[in-house]
Amino acid sequence: MSDNDQIETWLDGIGLAQYATAFAENAIDLEVLPDVTEADLEKLGVALGHRKLILRAIAALSGATPAAGAPATGPALPQSEPERRQLTVLFCDLVGSTVLAATLDPEDLRDVIRGFQACCAAVITRMGGYVARYMGDGLLVYFGYPQAHEDDAERAVRVGLDLVAKVSQLLLPSGEPLQVRIGIATGVVVVGDTVGEQSAQEQVVVGETPNLAARLQSVAVPNTTVIAASTLRLLGDVFVCERLEPIELKGFSEPVMAWRVLGERVAESRFAATHSKTLTRFVGRQNELHRLYGLWKQARGGKGQVALLCGEAGIGKSRISKTLLDRIADDAHVTIRLRCSPYHTNSPFYPIITQHEHAAHLRRLDPPKSGSRSLRPCCPRSVQR
Repeated sequence: MSDNDQIETWLDGIGLAQYATAFAENAIDLEVLPDVTEADLEKLGVALGHRKLILRAIAALSGATPAAGAPATGPALPQSEPERRQLTVLFCDLVGSTVLAATLDPEDLRDVIRGFQACCAAVITRMGGYVARYMGDGLLVYFGYPQAHEDDAERAVRVGLDLVAKVSQLLLPSGEPLQVRIGIATGVVVVGDTVGEQSAQEQVVVGETPNLAARLQSVAVPNTTVIAASTLRLLGDVFVCERLEPIELKGFSEPVMAWRVLGERVAESRFAATHSKTLTRFVGRQNELHRLYGLWKQARGGKGQVALLCGEAGIGKSRISKTLLDRIADDAHVTIRLRCSPYHTNSPFYPIITQHEHAAHLRRLDPPKSGSRSLRPCCPRSVQR
């Protein structure tokens, strides 16, 4: 793969492929990338927000934090006391690296590894992951440290699927695509101890979770993502997963249950995907629900209405909406859901695409020929217009 292809793949991984031409015209490749400053990016015409994203991705690739006007030098590890916290750990390994080392010229192998690491770092950084360690042909990644998110397990699985897709676009000098194996596990660990000195510093995670993720990665089929039961429990029905036979893993006394992630599931809403089980009884919010129902009755009477539900994450906005829809289920109406996603900010038509997929009863894993048979009217004939 040429230098231009490598930098284009890296930029595409962080959703900024539109700058690939500018980078190529100015001879910026992976060798030069760590020395690129914000001033350099500004001269190239890169927007401010995009400059920040690129610098952050460079930091993840080099293991350093860049200054605003100068290239980064030295590690950037969070300084904190050791603490217990729930962590999702991802292990990513390049398939066949030993064979590659024996067959490729060292310089060619170096280019392959650098391209692989750059591609992985871009995907991981974009999803809020933390590359804790580069191991030549593999990476150790944390989700939930140093910054925690409510959906760290989901982020890790999305990264696993994206890595399989992106890395398979990287080609060896022979033209063959690269392959990866991904293992993911979630659990309580102790994190925060720093070992090593200077550039060899790293944050140590103590617990069973990293070992489990590493073992799952070792048994995964090439170009697949395998997750532990601890991760599956946090995902709801967001992904389509295939249960594997119990696996005997080194260091574990009992066979371990694991699942292979096949892809993202098309759901009517994120609430439906993450709350697939029976919901608890709806409590409170009667005033809000009564007001929304009143607006619905006015709309049915010919007076169009718009209602905005806003508030902090997790206070029950989606539950109120679902409860209202349940109440008007017997009334003639059409429900159209357009949902945005922080994971698809570079796809402006994502809300419309997903709504059409759901209305047409399409599934991501359906073969192409099933699309024409699955199409159904989006609007029931009983709807009054």
